[in-house]
Amino acid sequence: MGEIVNLNRARKTRARAADKSRAAANRAAFGRTRAEREAQVLKDELAARRLDGARRDDDDQA
Repeated sequence: MGEIVNLNRARKTRARAADKSRAAANRAAFGRTRAEREAQVLKDELAARRLDGARRDDDDQA
């Protein structure tokens, strides 16, 4: 015969595992400090300014 399984316990264990994986995904997405988020915004703005500064205007030669 097979092993006796408490279905209620198995359901709760499965729910805990799903919650744990969802929490890990949220930590990866939202788990940065305010300083880290602000530093990333500044870094992105600097990269955008550098890209715009290096843009060539070919409209003048047409």
